[in-house]
Amino acid sequence: MLENLTSTCEAAGCDRPLDDDALMVAMRTDSGERRAYECACGAVTVTVVQD
Repeated sequence: MLENLTSTCEAAGCDRPLDDDALMVAMRTDSGERRAYECACGAVTVTVVQD
């Protein structure tokens, strides 16, 4: 359920959605997938998606 939510950038003054337009790098571990998004404002947000 939570993996269907749209994340947003939480940098000061920014509220852009972190979606396919944001640069994303993914890394898979036994604990799930880590996704690092770089927003157009320059901030980086990391999320964890568990299987």
